[in-house]
Amino acid sequence: MPVSIKEFLIGTPLETVKEKHERLTKTLGLAVFSSDALSSVAYGTEEIMIALLAGGAALMHFTLPIAVTIVGLVAIVAISYFQTIHAYPSGGGAYIVAKDNLGTYPGLVAGAALLVDYVLTVTVSISAGVAAITSAFPVLANHAVFLCLISITFIMIVNLRGVKESGKAVSFPVYTFIGGLSLLIVAGLFKWISIPVPAVQKQVVSAATGALPLFIILRAFASGCATLTGIEAVSNGVKAFREPEAKNAAMTLGWMAFILGALTLGIAFLAQSFHIVPKESETVLSQLARSVFGTGPIYYIIQFSTALILILAANTSFADFPRLSSIMAADRYLPRQLSNRGDRLVFSNGIVLLGFFSAVPIIIFGGNTNALIPLYAVGVFTAFTLSQAGMVRHWYKLRGDGWIKSMLINGLGTAVTFVVLLIIAVTKFMHGAWIVVLAIPGLVMLTKKIHSHYLDVADELSLNTGCKEAEYTHHTVIIPLSGVHRAVLKAVKYGKALSDDVKAVYVVLDMNEAKKLEGKWNEYGMGVPLVLLHSPYRSVTGPLMDYIDGIQTEYPCGVITVILPEFVPLKWWHHLLHNQTALLIKGKLLFKKGVVSTSVPLRLQK
Repeated sequence: MPVSIKEFLIGTPLETVKEKHERLTKTLGLAVFSSDALSSVAYGTEEIMIALLAGGAALMHFTLPIAVTIVGLVAIVAISYFQTIHAYPSGGGAYIVAKDNLGTYPGLVAGAALLVDYVLTVTVSISAGVAAITSAFPVLANHAVFLCLISITFIMIVNLRGVKESGKAVSFPVYTFIGGLSLLIVAGLFKWISIPVPAVQKQVVSAATGALPLFIILRAFASGCATLTGIEAVSNGVKAFREPEAKNAAMTLGWMAFILGALTLGIAFLAQSFHIVPKESETVLSQLARSVFGTGPIYYIIQFSTALILILAANTSFADFPRLSSIMAADRYLPRQLSNRGDRLVFSNGIVLLGFFSAVPIIIFGGNTNALIPLYAVGVFTAFTLSQAGMVRHWYKLRGDGWIKSMLINGLGTAVTFVVLLIIAVTKFMHGAWIVVLAIPGLVMLTKKIHSHYLDVADELSLNTGCKEAEYTHHTVIIPLSGVHRAVLKAVKYGKALSDDVKAVYVVLDMNEAKKLEGKWNEYGMGVPLVLLHSPYRSVTGPLMDYIDGIQTEYPCGVITVILPEFVPLKWWHHLLHNQTALLIKGKLLFKKGVVSTSVPLRLQK
């Protein structure tokens, strides 16, 4: 039996009972949920150094202190989320925590902030991965956008195949990247100790040398805080782990935080020690690997593993965006379709939606990582702050054993992440962060509109509202005609089975054709009266709608069924050769109260 394109790309459908077998081990979980956070090592130090360049060479020695501060922040946030995982083992992260403890609006703000951040995570990681490729192969630089879009499509298909499949796909690049960077740091430290690198007098010219050094340092810190994006991913996806879910998720979070901190400090120390200066044509990591290993096989292994993990870092968003959107959809704050699982037991609609939205910034900004970075981190630190504040309230309400200690930990996390959020918002506002600052409340308003719509629909459909629909006093059947043929006769037979009041209606565009049809109708119409509607402006739907309005006026408590005779061509392209008037009529009738439309198809054999 031939395999369809869908099955070839995505795989055969999985039974619902196999969902537990699709869950992740700690090893696969680290690859799936930490690829975003770990990949930021590849560009986090570079973003710090690029921001410091605005103050000239004198400020470059702040690279390592800023990195140390960021690693301290990683520790605080990781410990806070460790507590969140055990307090909320069902997952949902910042959205659930903020909504349960701070109220609906804070929860929606946290959810919207994370959704925006997941989109930007895909765009930044993909563009950074492509930048690593073009650093090694400059000839591909002009095709960056195309390579980004191909990468998004690839990672989207991988995730549509299932959680376990995506884990297997990203495991090798993630662990190769960790191993490659660990080797780079060890070899770099050995070279630095054994062969001291001479000081280099760098001539850095900048138009911003008059800017306040403190502001430049804060902006560098804000840029480097992109390193923290993805830390919350494990807390959002607790249910993706094998049992015991909370324990496995917490251990994975601990591993991720340790590896992230060690790699960040190592790269920052070596970049500063080897006097690396950011270049537009080559990444800092590429320069560092070239300085330590030359252009041999190890250099290219590091470059390719970096490119792969940066591209596959989007996998974290593709794992968490659909999961979070499904939770919000179940709460009726997003379209319900996002809560449905696809053939491979993943939230397919969310995966496709994320792929589409993440491609838009890539196209707008030309796949430029430095242009996209200022949009980054505002959303995730908004979620951090609300999540930690929600946990403070959570411990205060429970007041169980050790609640004061837990509350102090989350309180510290709240204060620190809020200060960082303010720094990021202020220092990056004019560089593009204003887009995110506006996008988050805009998305919150949209979620509220969606929720209001679902509540209104539920109210109108409720059986407990106390009012019953009036019984129909009359049933009129109307059959619009385009001619007299077998499909029409089937519709007439069906209509006569529904009601005694059946009328055939023909809109007259040509009197000669109308007379011919009237003659045939007298012979084949089975006694059903024919109504001719004149249309001086050649509209078919207009006179028909007016006629239906007249019937409703005559029978205000009645119901009208409009039966549309249709023939179905054998081949899909045959549809292009025929009028689609029936579709137009259906569209018009959809919004008419008290009117039902139905089709009686005749399937053609040739």
